[in-house]
Amino acid sequence: MLADIRHFHLFCGSGSGAAGFNDARPESPGLQGRMVCLGGMDVDPVGAEDFRMLAGVPCTVRDLFSRQQYEAWHGHEPPAGWVEAGPDDIRIAAQHLRPDIVFLSAPCKGFSGLLPAAHAKTRRYQALNELTLRGVWLMLEAWADDPVPVILFENVPRIATRGRHLLDQITGMLRHYGYVVRETTHDCGELGGLAQSRKRFLLIARHAEKVPAFIYEPPKRLLRGVGEVLGRMHLPGDPAAGPMHRVPSLSWKTWVRLAFVEAGSDWRSLNKLAVEDGHLRDFLIVPEYRAGYLGVHGWADNTGTIAGRNSPTNGAFSIADPRFDPSAHWKDGQAYGVRRWEDASGAISGVKSPGQGTFSVADPRHQGPAKHSNEYRIVAWEHAARAVTGAHGSGQCVADPRATSGFHGKGKYRIVDWQDPAGTVIGASTTGQGAFAVADPRSGMRRARGDNYLTGGHYGVVAFDQSSGAVSGSACHDNGRWSVADPRPMPTPDDRLVCRITSLDGTWHRPFTTLELAALQSIYDPDDYAEAGQAPFLMHGSSDQVHREHIGNAVPRRAAQAIGNEIGRTILLARSGETFQLSSTPIWVRPVAEAIAVRGGLAP
Repeated sequence: MLADIRHFHLFCGSGSGAAGFNDARPESPGLQGRMVCLGGMDVDPVGAEDFRMLAGVPCTVRDLFSRQQYEAWHGHEPPAGWVEAGPDDIRIAAQHLRPDIVFLSAPCKGFSGLLPAAHAKTRRYQALNELTLRGVWLMLEAWADDPVPVILFENVPRIATRGRHLLDQITGMLRHYGYVVRETTHDCGELGGLAQSRKRFLLIARHAEKVPAFIYEPPKRLLRGVGEVLGRMHLPGDPAAGPMHRVPSLSWKTWVRLAFVEAGSDWRSLNKLAVEDGHLRDFLIVPEYRAGYLGVHGWADNTGTIAGRNSPTNGAFSIADPRFDPSAHWKDGQAYGVRRWEDASGAISGVKSPGQGTFSVADPRHQGPAKHSNEYRIVAWEHAARAVTGAHGSGQCVADPRATSGFHGKGKYRIVDWQDPAGTVIGASTTGQGAFAVADPRSGMRRARGDNYLTGGHYGVVAFDQSSGAVSGSACHDNGRWSVADPRPMPTPDDRLVCRITSLDGTWHRPFTTLELAALQSIYDPDDYAEAGQAPFLMHGSSDQVHREHIGNAVPRRAAQAIGNEIGRTILLARSGETFQLSSTPIWVRPVAEAIAVRGGLAP
């Protein structure tokens, strides 16, 4: 039997937690739960659009501050027409239906350890912190006559100390409305099987009359390595993954620092480096070819962004043009063309080989006596020779099968040491005839005027305002003037850029892209976008900073799914009349030692 379990989200953010609850499929004997989201409420309109995309239902954009809190946080009075939200607004946002689960994830900036304690104590951040208390009160009052069965209140762990006075008030209110309450901490990564460790505070309250059975913690799973998630994604910067997969632009000094941080470590790795006068003593950063170097686009491909400096060696700025017909010059009778003796030649160009035009001639002049048909004929060893004539150089030759025994002792291609005597000098004194080569110890590097090495420009550096020589196919820094004195400065420490520096371990130490952070939070699943032609995952807005803030504030989708499965199962048990259950995991709301729940409430 299918049973709907309705959930509503206050301070809902981008909707990752709501989407996780939607993914849950709780079960109990005879019942299958279907999670139904009633909506959410948040002050951020951009986050509300993401909520609609992820959760599939609208989010009500509404400020939940009281007037006093608004003035303390913003530093001025609210605009004309602004009114405080009340319990009726909460019910409207939930489609006038009472949810089975309410999930609250109030702003945590004031409780976070990232905020200095002095700032956290200011009236401004105290007003933000008080939203926790006001939000719980609005929710309790919205359904005071029909209490919500289960309430979840999620935040950073430090709320247990910085927000102690608020938690005590929240707990007192919940107990007044008939709830059994427990404060716990958990690791979202272990609940959702994520590739991140994310410690969070969770206050869980069940209405003792409506949910007499204990709620147990979801089973814990092993944390995964980040490579298990990122390895299923496109490489960072790949346009196919969309703008959220851009590599962040960092300052030059940050890139250098990242490159020297050991994998698995942090800034303390930099203490191992030797620095003299502000420079690394033992390392030099050198450039290497980047992606797209000498890139050639297919005729049907799109080109990249046209920049001010587009040359073949700094990107994919060449084209494979199919319009050129390589056989055109063959068809017009030019290739290997032979001119008649009486015809005029064509224009003499830089390309003048036989295969490139009519650069041959039928010369009628006959030089010397007529040649015999047996000229340069090679006679087999067992065959008879042709007639011997008086013509010198008739070219009769024989294929002598005898091995090279005639060369024995002659030292064919032998190299004579500098201090040894040479062999007998004979009439055919070439390197292939005997020991007519020497190992000359003299370096020969004393160059004189006219020497090719002296004048070839080897290791030559061209000034930035000079012209280069003709670029040859073998151009290299050591065989000509193929280097340049580039006056443009290296990046300053604070220049922001995207670069790739190969670290000491052979890897690229880089920041996570925004899309990768969404994947680590399980908001984005690479497998859902793996099909060719699938539109990339995009959150609303164009600001990476806003996207990252929303992603960082989100409840991991898979962790919410695990919580939804366990709470949904308890609600199904309550609907079927069950008051007790056993589980191998710890109890969330009561200590494990007290394992009996009785309808009518529990001892505090």
